[in-house]
Amino acid sequence: MAAEVFDYVIVGAGAAGCVLANRLTEDKGTRVLLLEAGGAATGWFKDMPIAFPHYVLRRDLNWNYVSEPEPQLAGRRVEVPRGKALGGSTAINGMVYARGHRLDYDDWASAGLTGWSYADVLPYFKRSENSWLGEGVYHGAAGPMQVCAIPDGMMYSELRAATVAAGYPVTDDYHGEHCEGAQRGEMTVSRGRRGNVARTFLQPAMRRAHLNVRTHAHATRVLFEGQRAHGIEYLHRGQLHRAQAHQVILAGGTYGSPVLLMHSGIGPAAELQRLGIRARVDLPGVGHNLIEHPFLMLAWRARTQSFRCALRADRAALSVLRWALAGTGPFATNGAAGHVFIRTEPGLDRPDMQLTCVAAAMSARDVWFPVFGKRPEHVIGVGVSMIRQDSRGVVALRSADPLEPPRILFNLFQQRSDLERMVRGIRAARRIYAQAALQRFVGEELIPGTGVDSDVQLEDFVLKVGAITQHPVGTCRMGTERQPEAVVDADLQVRGTEGLRVIDASVMPNVPGGNTNAPTIMIAEKGADLIRGRRLAPAELPPCLH
Repeated sequence: MAAEVFDYVIVGAGAAGCVLANRLTEDKGTRVLLLEAGGAATGWFKDMPIAFPHYVLRRDLNWNYVSEPEPQLAGRRVEVPRGKALGGSTAINGMVYARGHRLDYDDWASAGLTGWSYADVLPYFKRSENSWLGEGVYHGAAGPMQVCAIPDGMMYSELRAATVAAGYPVTDDYHGEHCEGAQRGEMTVSRGRRGNVARTFLQPAMRRAHLNVRTHAHATRVLFEGQRAHGIEYLHRGQLHRAQAHQVILAGGTYGSPVLLMHSGIGPAAELQRLGIRARVDLPGVGHNLIEHPFLMLAWRARTQSFRCALRADRAALSVLRWALAGTGPFATNGAAGHVFIRTEPGLDRPDMQLTCVAAAMSARDVWFPVFGKRPEHVIGVGVSMIRQDSRGVVALRSADPLEPPRILFNLFQQRSDLERMVRGIRAARRIYAQAALQRFVGEELIPGTGVDSDVQLEDFVLKVGAITQHPVGTCRMGTERQPEAVVDADLQVRGTEGLRVIDASVMPNVPGGNTNAPTIMIAEKGADLIRGRRLAPAELPPCLH
């Protein structure tokens, strides 16, 4: 079997892979092969922001993973949506832009990861974005990724006032000096269109002749000569192929990258040998340290007409037309009024909870007809996300078959501290939504309901409905030689190998206190520079005011 030869093979065309393909092919003549197991996202509304609840579960754009029975959730399995398309999960996600707290990155540097402090990574955040706030100390205005604010009229001003009345801070920029409080929602939307990295980063790069993008290509293992990676074996439309490269870069995400490493003999040796896979490098951390933000929704009956009105068939038709022609209107948003980043107990040095305040319940996104059928109930909701937790999960192989889905176990609420923290988050959300500033919107509590109030009742509610935010990280974590669980070093090179890197969300040693799309893109921006032997100068910053 003849093998094609490239400078770099990138496995996975998601948030990291598309950025890497763009940046590495900026060097003329650099031959890059980008492999993606899915195809291009399709559908009339694939770029419509408000349509994301339908796209996140579209089976043809999804790996359709489901967790193992979760011990603390009475054996309940949790759905695990992950994008299987050009753009990866940016083809189906909620488009929220939230980098996390600056101290999250300083923690990485404090653990020995030189070059990963907030001052080090901020220039890479800035390089990727074109922010509505303009060029400044904390934001860039020349990057491919448009970051815009949710427009007025989505009850944000009332949410802000209610947050202050409840005793929590507000901020004009969660990514600036004041890293806490209520903030206007920001999203990766450009001219009303979803900020899929396949469109913003990959499409411009595909004009370069030295980039080869291959879809419906499922990588099965990394090829080695000794301990040096020299290529990839992959299935393309039923046929087995090989591609050689000077460097192999895994960008398959928190599930895909550890799975491919393990099928290539890199991981916990005893587990691999039990499945009949020859262990090449014994790295016990591969697949471990899985971290996800636990999540649940609260809902209230709306006192006034809610965003649900925009989904009445006649109004929806006009909104679709407005979106298609001008990229404006209610369908050009993701429906989130804003976010509130709060500390649920004194003594914390940063927020541990993120409240996502939506103008309609997530279940109320279907078009309805005013004459036929029952008039829908107007409901508003808030998503409660725990952004700092103690429980850890694992991703493991089911068998030696590279086409079989992995075993995913989150161990949600395994640590008692996480359950207590989630209850505090619910109480904080209720406190904000009980303020006078929101009373013209907020009526009777529907989920979980006012009858669910004691700690025991709320804990039971959490365990019955708790899910995930789709922010998985950590299964190929960065670390130093002194940390046996580390999979890659600070240069993102896989320990015990040569010519092999992992560059995606799986390398994060801990999950940032926000959404993970922007941090993943930052890691790819920095990773591309590490490969090319470049480095942006660290930012000069004022002290964090929390």
